[in-house]
Amino acid sequence: MDDPRVLTACGAWNVANVEALERLCTNAARTDIGSIDVRRVTALDTVGAWLLERLARGGAARAALTGADGPYGDLLEEVRGLNRGHPAERRSVNPVLQRLDQLGRGSRRLASDSAAFLHMLGAFSAALLGIFRHPRSFRLTSTVYQLGRVGWQAVPIMVLITFLIGAIIAQQGIFHFRRFGAESYVVDMVGILVLREIGVLIVAIMVAGRSGSAYTAEIGAMKMREEIDALSTMGLDPVAVLILPRILALVVALPILAFLGSLAALYGGGLIAWLYGGMSPAIFIARLHDAVSVTHFEVGIIKAPFMALVIGLVAAVEGLSVKGSAESLGQQTTASVVKSIFLVIVLDGLFAVFFASIGM
Repeated sequence: MDDPRVLTACGAWNVANVEALERLCTNAARTDIGSIDVRRVTALDTVGAWLLERLARGGAARAALTGADGPYGDLLEEVRGLNRGHPAERRSVNPVLQRLDQLGRGSRRLASDSAAFLHMLGAFSAALLGIFRHPRSFRLTSTVYQLGRVGWQAVPIMVLITFLIGAIIAQQGIFHFRRFGAESYVVDMVGILVLREIGVLIVAIMVAGRSGSAYTAEIGAMKMREEIDALSTMGLDPVAVLILPRILALVVALPILAFLGSLAALYGGGLIAWLYGGMSPAIFIARLHDAVSVTHFEVGIIKAPFMALVIGLVAAVEGLSVKGSAESLGQQTTASVVKSIFLVIVLDGLFAVFFASIGM
């Protein structure tokens, strides 16, 4: 080289020669390099391009790459833009402004989730109206299959959980009421709580965790594999094909599960009252007949279809929100369960206020 500040790179700069190139770059970095001539490079890959770029950045001022407009110019230009940014300095943030920013972001997410929920509700209503207009388009086989999954297959776990809940409520009630000699009022407490609130609420929460998460995972997996886009390409409505049968199955299955769960909870409460409280089954049933009316049962069953509708809509919205990664699928499935349980509890509270205002 004529100019000692000009470094001429020649030969193959690729991964096969990386050890020798590393040594050459280490030795060359000790000198002041003004420019690097790459016109004699016969082979270049990403490793070699990065070594040249690192060598060019090594001095006090960046060395120029001459001859970079050749066949390897695009690769050198691409590598030149890597890691150019400098980490931003951490500045102290006003905690009030930080809280306001979090509040704003949360409000925007809430508005977005509400809009997506209402959009799905409208799409579901339109698909349901299309079924009434064209009954032959109703997918009976898919609906019955989903009903078997979310209904029949869920009966054992629902009955077991509600049985235990009823037994625990009765045991705790007897333990505390015994101090006042009012063990018989345990029947009133168990009957009203189970039929009005606990029975349908526990079943709805279990359905949200069991079936709602499954719906989100299924629809999300279809979204990742672009099966939903394929349905739209074929002229089929994904809501009518995938979501409508699942939500209808939930709306039918949840009241049935709530009814069976309430019976199991009452049975568990009666069994504990007999074994733990010394109350015979005949006395328990007679006291239950006096304490509970059909109105209490109606209040619980009326809430079940609405809770099922909320669970199904949230599961569908979160499933369609899945992006193209397994991490996104897990996040949306978790969000589906959390949001469903939250909305079910809120809906139960609204119904409690409503029924109290009309005297039920």
